[in-house]
Amino acid sequence: MDNEKCDLIHPNGIKEKKLEVIDGYTIKYHANGITMWSKGKIVNNQPEGYWEWYRPDGTIKRSGYFENGEPIGEWITYNNKGEKYKITQKGKR
Repeated sequence: MDNEKCDLIHPNGIKEKKLEVIDGYTIKYHANGITMWSKGKIVNNQPEGYWEWYRPDGTIKRSGYFENGEPIGEWITYNNKGEKYKITQKGKR
């Protein structure tokens, strides 16, 4: 995948997040192009399985599972130190 094509500017002036696919995982980066923003698998153009989101400093922000593009099961929100802060249940599971 040509990563340069992922850094597109939308007509509204907002820059798309850089992304790449490694071992089947779609990884998007913060605007700095270095720090991961999210990581997970895409199946049939929808998020599937376990996903994680990160802050610009690299600490984990949120994690959870998708099934057919819908959030399910346990979703964890982390504080700015990467420690579990809140756990919620989504959908079935």
